[in-house]
Amino acid sequence: MLGTHNLSTFLLSSSLLWITPGTDTLYILARSVSQGRRAGLISALGISSGILVHTVFAAFGLSALLATSAWAFTAIKVSGATYLIYLGLQAWLSPSHPLSIPEVGSMSSWQIYRQGIVTNVLNPKVAIFFLAFLPQFVDPTAGLGALPFLLLGILFVTGGTAWCLVLAGFAATATATVRGNQKISGWLTRLTGTAYIGMGLNLLRSKSQPM
Repeated sequence: MLGTHNLSTFLLSSSLLWITPGTDTLYILARSVSQGRRAGLISALGISSGILVHTVFAAFGLSALLATSAWAFTAIKVSGATYLIYLGLQAWLSPSHPLSIPEVGSMSSWQIYRQGIVTNVLNPKVAIFFLAFLPQFVDPTAGLGALPFLLLGILFVTGGTAWCLVLAGFAATATATVRGNQKISGWLTRLTGTAYIGMGLNLLRSKSQPM
């Protein structure tokens, strides 16, 4: 492929990364379990769009700022953690009701999608990861600028999106019955909120200086 090398190794490495549970996976599963198939699938698309943003940043060198500036890394990290904790508290404070009734679907598709993007874009560890991962498979002598990075990023996002959509669909289907029970759905919502808060705190604990 244009300006790249070891494409088979890239695809194998990417496949292992797709199936390895991480913050994005937990976020998508939490959405699927607490809010159903639609929320899970749209969240997966939002997360993937956020990854695409990081790919563009890496391709044009903007992620280098995070790799060299502890201040920038910390500022984005705190913003991302705050947002996740906010989502968690929002889930804890929401009234308990069966998750299958229409009111729970009051969040628009755009709101769910936007939250997925923001959650991913405000995770500086994703930016640093792409800055370290993609160059390994780019031929610097090809003279194609950002194009190889973008091509690899699109491949990564496409495969990762497919995997996340499968996960979201499976999680939503597996928990469809319990979401209709008011008591259980209330605990599911709070469990989801706890997961968000945990992800936010974990992001805060990450190194203030990029690796």
